[in-house]
Amino acid sequence: MKRALLCSLLLPVVVLAHDLVPDNAQTKPVLLRGGDLYTVSRGLLAGTDLLFENGRITSIGPNLAAPPAAEIVDVRGRRVYPGLIAPATVIGLRDIDLVRATRDDTEVGRIHPEVSAHIAYNPDSELIPTVRNHGIAVAQIAPAGSLLRGRSFVTNLDGWTKEDSAVRLVDGLFLSWPAVAAVEISKPKEGPSSRQKAEDERIELRRAFDDARAYRLAKAAGTTAGTDLRWEAMAPVLEKTQPLYVEANDARQIVEVIDFAKSQDVRMVLVGGAEAHRAVAKLAEAGIPVILRNVIERPLRQDDAYDLAYRLPALLYEAGVKFCLGNEGSWQVRNLPLQAGQAVAYGLPHDAALRAITLSTAEILGIDGELGSLDVGKRATLFVQDADPIDNFGAPVERMWIDGRRVDLDDRQKRLWEKYRRKP
Repeated sequence: MKRALLCSLLLPVVVLAHDLVPDNAQTKPVLLRGGDLYTVSRGLLAGTDLLFENGRITSIGPNLAAPPAAEIVDVRGRRVYPGLIAPATVIGLRDIDLVRATRDDTEVGRIHPEVSAHIAYNPDSELIPTVRNHGIAVAQIAPAGSLLRGRSFVTNLDGWTKEDSAVRLVDGLFLSWPAVAAVEISKPKEGPSSRQKAEDERIELRRAFDDARAYRLAKAAGTTAGTDLRWEAMAPVLEKTQPLYVEANDARQIVEVIDFAKSQDVRMVLVGGAEAHRAVAKLAEAGIPVILRNVIERPLRQDDAYDLAYRLPALLYEAGVKFCLGNEGSWQVRNLPLQAGQAVAYGLPHDAALRAITLSTAEILGIDGELGSLDVGKRATLFVQDADPIDNFGAPVERMWIDGRRVDLDDRQKRLWEKYRRKP
């Protein structure tokens, strides 16, 4: 009886784990012959070879000599792109939204900066292969929740373990800024108004930063009673070695968080930014980059134009604000290229859209020395496709390598399609 119960408890985990085997580390050179290289950093290099060894791009140019024992892959007539990067996601932390046992993205409470997303990350999530099949090779995984949510990490979407796949185990601290509510008249029996609750949350946030600074001073003076993991986790943000990712969408929220970051002297990245166009001057002046989420979205206000969200990337581009594109959620992350395509349809230049899901994302996450473009010395994280990746009706991704390792592009949806295609 006990054994049957244990098996029933483990069953959901087994069902949600994919069975694709990550390849071993690259052992022999790979030469991609004659592809059209969309480098992002240097534009298009048509009919050009690319060589990578030991997980790194070692040479780019026409008619490269193949090293001994190299694998030569003919990609003539095909396009080669750097792996797409998805910021601010919960992939690997949440599988099925309606099944609580598959969601491990939110911690109890409102102030827990010590939480690390990589602890709960599931590298065998069934969703990861479906995301890879859209050219997305790297993702930033962040805790959900309210106020000080915890620390994110950046990972390759292929690997045996979280340590094996990680690009950065700890990347930065995520914060959700309290809502800016309209003035309300609260009644004693109903408790505080939403406006008062939001103000209480702001006070709680400021107190957390004050306590973290006081802890640092006490630690430097040798007067701390012990180690406080919450304030230890905030040290890199206060020292400006890691960014503070602040989620805010309303224009009033955005103005508040810009002022908050300035007062706290921290390096901030705005996440969400649905009304970033209303604070574009302040964002540009402060040099704050934006992770735009969900380009395909309705406007926040009833009197906004229906296509405002579609045009928002172009508005930030024209204003000179650094930004990248994201897609909120877990399985929804596979729509990242579609978000870029929608932005192009509403005014964003194509090159800027491709950059917004590759190199710009890498720059904002601080990994542009490793990823985001096809350049000598960078990781060999790239894919081959006979179409534009932001064309939702184009050809599928044909090949992918992550750190020089070939990635199996099978997934559960492909297997189900093949199964039911054969049904009489």
